[in-house]
Amino acid sequence: MEDPTNNYSSQTPPSGGRGATTPPSGGRGAASGALSLSPLLLFFICYVGGSIALGDFYAIPIIVAFVVTSLYALLVFRNDTFNNRVMAFARGAGNENIMYMVLIFILAGGFASLAKSIGAIDATVNLCLYALPTSLLLPGLFLATCLVSMSIGTSVGSIAALVPLAAGLADQTGNSVALYTACIVGGAFFGDNLSFISDTTIVATRTQGIAMHEKFKANIKIALPAALVSMIIYVVMGFGSEASHTVQSPDFLRVLPYLVVLVLAVCGINVIIVLAIGIALCTLLAMCLDGTAFTSIMQSVDGGVKGMSELIIVTLLAGGLMELIRINGGIDVVMDAIKRSVKKRRGAELSIGALVMAADFCTANNTIAILTVSSLAKEISERFNIPPRRVASLLDTWSCIAQSIIPYGAQLLIASGLAHIAPTEIISHLVYPYILAVITFGVSVIGKNRA
Repeated sequence: MEDPTNNYSSQTPPSGGRGATTPPSGGRGAASGALSLSPLLLFFICYVGGSIALGDFYAIPIIVAFVVTSLYALLVFRNDTFNNRVMAFARGAGNENIMYMVLIFILAGGFASLAKSIGAIDATVNLCLYALPTSLLLPGLFLATCLVSMSIGTSVGSIAALVPLAAGLADQTGNSVALYTACIVGGAFFGDNLSFISDTTIVATRTQGIAMHEKFKANIKIALPAALVSMIIYVVMGFGSEASHTVQSPDFLRVLPYLVVLVLAVCGINVIIVLAIGIALCTLLAMCLDGTAFTSIMQSVDGGVKGMSELIIVTLLAGGLMELIRINGGIDVVMDAIKRSVKKRRGAELSIGALVMAADFCTANNTIAILTVSSLAKEISERFNIPPRRVASLLDTWSCIAQSIIPYGAQLLIASGLAHIAPTEIISHLVYPYILAVITFGVSVIGKNRA
């Protein structure tokens, strides 16, 4: 079943796309090149510069940085009245594509929280690790994390749930805590990159106007080979290890919500329907298996929704900010620079990767990085005839690669804190992200299976 939202190209395009209701970039009163990009420079100074000065990349909330930058853009761009500038910002923030993402964020947060509360994460892990010998513990952990992350749609949540288990197993078997933790981090980004309810998947597909299963089919061609190579490496690493470990028997019923969501999403059913079914199934299991009160179930959903509030706010602010930059010629400035340096599709694909990685290094958030450069990526794809599904795949993949190797990202900070090791130790033991980077780069350069 085709995602009914996939007819987006005939409706209002994403912020920054062609045919928007706001004046075209470079039109009457458009700002100069330097001025049109100055909000991005200010954001870099506020967020990245301030974080470096304070020695903490989470000392300055990213919402505050976006608020300051948005107010600056509203004041500095004088191509129209202030009221019309505010209306343009509101159109960008309230674009139907942005609001669709917000709705999915709300449902995804509720489902993830409710599934966790009924023990679905532990059940999925135990299902993968049950009866595995120690020699297969590393590939088993990697596989379990891949499935968990793909099911719950968050690398941060997967790492927070599984690193304590991995660290405990490493201690129990006398193996490297850094290696086991890095194994969890790699698997978490595999699932984050492919999950139908992942923030990055939602943003990448919606900003490029495609159905989620289209991006999944493009992504799996590069992510699955990278995962298989990683599995082989982990099997070799674990060869000869004879220590024992204990895992509880899996509870197959508690794995059911993740399996149902995954199967329905792969079949191409609208993600909103899929998430609604997932929430209903979790509610039924919570009441039947645990006797959980309906009010407690609703509180769990409420907590999950509230957990998405920061991302929702940032998404709205980013949509409005990028619309102001677009109508004042900012995207044209970047596109002109790319046109001068990029002549073929190969270079265009690599430039999309470079843009989203640079944005991720600046924001330490792969979802926000995709939001920041999505409009530019869409313009590049139209000029060089790159299929939207390929663009969505590139945005998601390169942002996840970047996020996995920055020591100040939430994923590595959480992993290092739970494992009581330095983030650099984890980075030095990563396997999957590096293999994924090589394969993604090679596919763009060689040009095989890019569509």
